[in-house]
Amino acid sequence: MLNLPRITVVARNVFLEVIRDRILYLAGVFAVVMVLASVLLPEVAAGTDNKILLDLGLAAINLFTLVVAVFVGTGLVNKEIEKKTVLVLIAKPVSRFEIILGKHLGLSAVIGLLMLVQTGIFILILSVRQLEFPAGSMLVAIAFMYLEMLLIIAVTMLFGVFTSSLLATLLSFGTYLVGHLSTDLLKLSQLSESEGLQRAIEGMYLVLPDLERLNLKNDAVYGAAALPGTGTLAMNVLYGVIYTALLLVIAGNIFTRRQF
Repeated sequence: MLNLPRITVVARNVFLEVIRDRILYLAGVFAVVMVLASVLLPEVAAGTDNKILLDLGLAAINLFTLVVAVFVGTGLVNKEIEKKTVLVLIAKPVSRFEIILGKHLGLSAVIGLLMLVQTGIFILILSVRQLEFPAGSMLVAIAFMYLEMLLIIAVTMLFGVFTSSLLATLLSFGTYLVGHLSTDLLKLSQLSESEGLQRAIEGMYLVLPDLERLNLKNDAVYGAAALPGTGTLAMNVLYGVIYTALLLVIAGNIFTRRQF
């Protein structure tokens, strides 16, 4: 039976540890990048079509949070194992599955805070520059981006419980890239005459997450009318939540069965 107070303690410790590593300094870097972008793109800043700047801002938020999710996420459990500090952790009255959930929630809180700060900076810059932007659709896209990061954190933790930090990082970035290209690869495989290649790509499509379901950045810059319907959005949210939960269950089972 899961114990929420114990999970909360683990999550709080992870949150404070990551924050102490000055992760939020990335928000300052993001602010500098966006200010420079708004200054160096005068034709965008002065015109009525701000699509390029909006695309750049959403892509930058995605990139910064992805880097944190992968590099920090792969080490949440792996570093504990490599440094043998996991022996101290599992000796405490907390189950290994609660450790996995707590670490995921802790890093998710950090990612949420980082995205919140970046979003505030982005909106402030757009407002100061007096640029029009579809606030509603942009916030929906960022919310889905956060859901995607929750899934990526689960991916990094899954790889982190049974591989080295370097390999887990490479596999996590690979999963992210293939997850966004899986639909295109599936379409290309259908043009191939190789039945073996088709089956391999179809199997990969079924196993790996379809991250394009959670990618609304390109649609958001055109306003709410360009977003998928409510039913589609709800199904995609459900897909992301179920996939994340499944990855955490698998990671928890592997971690539980590991001998130290």
